[in-house]
This record gives sequence, structure tokens and C-alpha cells, in this order.
Amino acid sequence: MFIDKIQIYTKAGNGGNGAVSFRREKYVAKGGPDGGDGGNGGNIIFRIDHGANTLLSFRYKRKFVAGNGGDGSGAKRHGENGADVIITVPAGTLIRDAESGKILRDMSVEEDYILCRGGRGGWGNKHFATATRQIPRFAKAGQTGEEREVVLELKMIADVGLAGLPSAGKSSLLAAVSAARPKIADYHFTTLEPNLGVVSVGEGSEFVMADIPGLIEGASEGAGLGHDFLRHIERCRLIVQVVDVSGIEGREPVEDFHTIADELEKFSQTLADKPRIIAANKADLLPDGVDSPEAKSLITAADAMGYPIVFISAATGDNLKALTDEISRMLAELPPVTTFEAEATTEELNAERGTSEGVTITRESDGGFLCEGNWLQELVNQINLGDRESLMYFQRMLIQGGIIDRLREAGCEEGDTVRMCGLEFDFVE
Repeated sequence: MFIDKIQIYTKAGNGGNGAVSFRREKYVAKGGPDGGDGGNGGNIIFRIDHGANTLLSFRYKRKFVAGNGGDGSGAKRHGENGADVIITVPAGTLIRDAESGKILRDMSVEEDYILCRGGRGGWGNKHFATATRQIPRFAKAGQTGEEREVVLELKMIADVGLAGLPSAGKSSLLAAVSAARPKIADYHFTTLEPNLGVVSVGEGSEFVMADIPGLIEGASEGAGLGHDFLRHIERCRLIVQVVDVSGIEGREPVEDFHTIADELEKFSQTLADKPRIIAANKADLLPDGVDSPEAKSLITAADAMGYPIVFISAATGDNLKALTDEISRMLAELPPVTTFEAEATTEELNAERGTSEGVTITRESDGGFLCEGNWLQELVNQINLGDRESLMYFQRMLIQGGIIDRLREAGCEEGDTVRMCGLEFDFVE
């Protein structure tokens, strides 16, 4: 089974909590605070697996959670860091944010990519000792690890993409010029999944060719199989449009040529604008060769659009070297395989979702006010309700973050109930 698009859930580990501890040792006076820091949470890391060519491994496992950091302890002992989770994907996989649809990373370069960073471990109370605060009875909680749902979309990395109607001979062409062995049969839609082959054109010179299921009219609107796989030739440098010039399928070659050209343009203008070669296949079946009416009409149509045309026979091997030489010549003049630029960074998305501006305030049926948001949850996690100084810090952050002003604007008055992240208190001016 070939899977090239799937949605998964990822969650980095939470940071461990800092410890509240005081050194108590016989014959040691004024030991002071010695609470250790919490460990950092594990990251979610993506890595390229060159041995994979499908996302099949994600069919039954779509949730990935990294390890949490351990809590700190006394004697300034640091909590253990959480274990990272490494997710391997085929080269050419795009990682998109599921909510916004923006590209976060094109996995076509070798570097590992950290999608979700683990939460930092909280500080132990040893960090909060000052000349005026010698007995801090509070510590910081660990930060929550980032989480994100992403869509993995595989776009195969190939130099040349084959496009054409069913039974035009794309699979036969790929098998004839490379070591690839796609399924070949005398019925439509034999090819059900993309195939890759490496074509050698001389010592030290080669290129990668991709064959996708045949297109039919209406493919750009989802008809047939080919539309689902057109993404695999989006990053190709060159398109070879295979046309059955013999007409043995009862179709006019020139009409086939225009059908595919129209479908490529409807799917993506970028795809339609790519350099193209017309491979007129099954030319051995033409009674008069290139002088046949079918051949002449196809030559006229290709010349009108500025595409070079090569008459070949994948079955007999006729003129295949001329085709591969022309492909190699054009590739030498073209830029490298397309790499998709990131449309957003995880930091930018986190900033949109994790600031005080992302906190929502709603009035409930009993007249109370409910405050919700990631920023608020992170703040509450750091508060020790049993410590006066920690509560004062909480109040300052609510004021600085604009939450108090927003509550007033929402109609909150003296004595009204305010609820946030499991806490409930009365609003006091």
C-alpha cells in the first residue's frame, strides 16, 4: 500500500518541576535552600530515512509523545532530562501545520528538524535566595512541552516526471531506460502508485525519473488516480509528456496532448510552466512513420507550444537514447530540484498561540468570568499558592499581561468570581 499524505499528533515532553528543599545536616549551620532544578523535556525530532519511499509506517501509529523531564530534588540534584523521540520520514516529505496549512519544513536536506521542543525544567528554590529572601519556600514548575498536529505530505524527489494518459507507455518507458520494474499490463490504470528509476546516460551522469498513475480528463478535479499523485512531479525539473502516437486506443494523439496539457495547468500553473519534452511513444506502429497524419499533427501542436518532440518506441527500444540524451542536455541547463521554502516557523506559530493576547475571557451563566489560554496555563503552573511572594508575582504578571484590564473591559466588578486554569477567586479592585 502506498501512503503519501497523513496527519499525526506530536507532543514534546514537559519539563520537570524545581524542588523546594533546605539543607539540614548535623553540625552545618545555616544550610539554606538547596532545591535542584527539574530536567528538560524531550524533543520531537524529524530525520530523513533514505530507505523509505512511503508514509506507510504512520498508518497505525499517529501519536508521538516524548519523555518528560524528572523533578529536581534536595542537595541541588538536577532532574533527569526526558528522552527525545526521533521520527523518520522519506526524503521529500513536507511537514505542514495542520491548523494553518503552512509549510514548516521540507525534509529534502540532511539536517534533523526539531518540530516540538521540550519544556524547560523549573528552577529549584536555590535560585530564589537573596539577601532579603533567605528562606524561599517556592520553586518554578517545569514548562509544558510544545504540541502540534502536522500533516506529512510526500513529494518525491526526482529530476524528471512522466505524465500521460493511461496506457500511453509511461511504465514501459521507465522500465526500458532504468532498472525500475513497474507493473506493466495491457489494461488501463495498471500503475496504482508512483515509481522511481535511475537513468544512466554515460559515465558519472545520471538522473532520477518518476512515473505516476495515468491522468484522465477531469483529473485536476479529482477524477481518476493521477490527480492524487501529481504532487510527486511538482518538484521535478523537467516533465516528459508521453503521448500514444499510434492511436491504437481509439484516441487522437493531438487531443491526448492537449488533454494532459490542460490538466497540468488546472492542477498547478507552476507545474504547467515547467520545461517539457514530448515523447511520442509507439511510433513503431505508424505505417508511414513521422510522415503519418497523426505524427504531423502532433509535431505541429508541440512546435506551437515550443516543446521538443522525440518519436520513440518503449517496446522495441527505438530512439530511446536520443530521448535520454535530450533529457540530459536540458537538465544540464536547468536549476536543481525544487525545495519548498518554509511559510512559517514553529516560533512564529507559538508566538501567535502562546501570548497573553491569545487568552480568551468569557462570561459564564452564573455571572463568573472564565479565562483560558496557553500563556495563562504556563503562568499558573509556576505559582506556589502557599507562598505569599509567589502569589504577588502571579498578580504582577496578570497586570503586566493586560488580563486585569481585559477583565474590567468585559464587565468584571468587585466581588465577581474569576476562574482560570483550575483556580477560582474573587475579583478585588
